[in-house]
Amino acid sequence: QVQLVESGGGLVQPGGSLRLSCVASGGLFIINDMGWYRQAPGKQRELVAVITSDGNTNVEDSVKGRFSISRDVAKNTVRLQMNDLEPEDTAVYYCYVNADIRLALWTKNDYWGQGTQVTVSS
Repeated sequence: QVQLVESGGGLVQPGGSLRLSCVASGGLFIINDMGWYRQAPGKQRELVAVITSDGNTNVEDSVKGRFSISRDVAKNTVRLQMNDLEPEDTAVYYCYVNADIRLALWTKNDYWGQGTQVTVSS
């Protein structure tokens, strides 16, 4: 299986910045998409940003121009740079990976991190 370890969450004032990182590790796998979702209290989990294996990105409209996503293919790492944070960005942020993993056969699976809390408050 693929394990995801996230880091970088915390408490920040409005207008501040944070950078989230997620590292994937495990058995024999090939990563396709990597990304970040978030879930605020009482709301459904929503896509924040995703980056494909060839570097194409999709960023949710409410964070465009403030958040950016990048990946280091060699290190199986995805990062989310969050600038100009707003209280509405407060949520648990989850790392997401879609990967082909070698079990008995090659199988495509989705994997999730444990989540990291981001709180934007003065």
